[in-house]
Amino acid sequence: MAEAALQMAQPEPGMRSLRVLARLLDYPTPEHQAAAGEMIEVIGAEPRLGGELKRRLMAWCQEMADGDLLELQAEYVALFDKGRSTSLLLFEHVHGESRDRGQAMVDLMNEYQAAGFELDARELPDYLPLFLEYLSTCSEAEIGRWLGEIRHILALLTARLEEREADQALVPRALLALIGAEADVEPHRPQVRDEAPDDTPEALDAVWEEEAVRFSAESDQDCALQSAEGRRLAERKNVTHSEAVRIMSPAEAPAPSVGRSPSDR
Repeated sequence: MAEAALQMAQPEPGMRSLRVLARLLDYPTPEHQAAAGEMIEVIGAEPRLGGELKRRLMAWCQEMADGDLLELQAEYVALFDKGRSTSLLLFEHVHGESRDRGQAMVDLMNEYQAAGFELDARELPDYLPLFLEYLSTCSEAEIGRWLGEIRHILALLTARLEEREADQALVPRALLALIGAEADVEPHRPQVRDEAPDDTPEALDAVWEEEAVRFSAESDQDCALQSAEGRRLAERKNVTHSEAVRIMSPAEAPAPSVGRSPSDR
């Protein structure tokens, strides 16, 4: 679990909401259910998110608390552990399993280490809940910079999760809302509607065949880097360095148009 994978100082109270969003994307556990009340409180106190988005996030927290844990876990596995289209490895959506991911993954680990954080579990650095744990300790300027660099991935992930009518879509949507970028989701919808399912037995078999061909890494570390995603991180720094992206202030937080969630149907 991401919370145990990164050694870090207690985040400043202002961005505790990022830790809650991280928890909501993690594999459901009894601890998550027990913490639902605290998560609802943190989200409710987050002034940077619009009221409707906060309402849906808080309702989802309560549904998780009240739900059957085994069912929640089965739904999570079906959503995130089958196929790559909804992967929580940030750059899976850009480079797949290519070797090009390696250097960017090293760069991301260097960012963690430079900030004084260490991975203490075998979790990939670009795992989104882990990344949000790191961001929760950063300044608002740094949070805005990082979210700006991955906004295209967050928008695509939001569109794909909303296409599946998954409540988890609320997390990347909330991250986009923090930088006023919710409109980025709409251009991805035509692509997402036309995508072939990647969680069918046939699609999963094709992935296994591809992996069998590529498993020639020289070390465990090399294998981990191949499956961790990467160079896009450095590329985005070069592409977006002049783009001003920042966290929305409470006064600027709109009442955004939020994608539908299953609880609204």
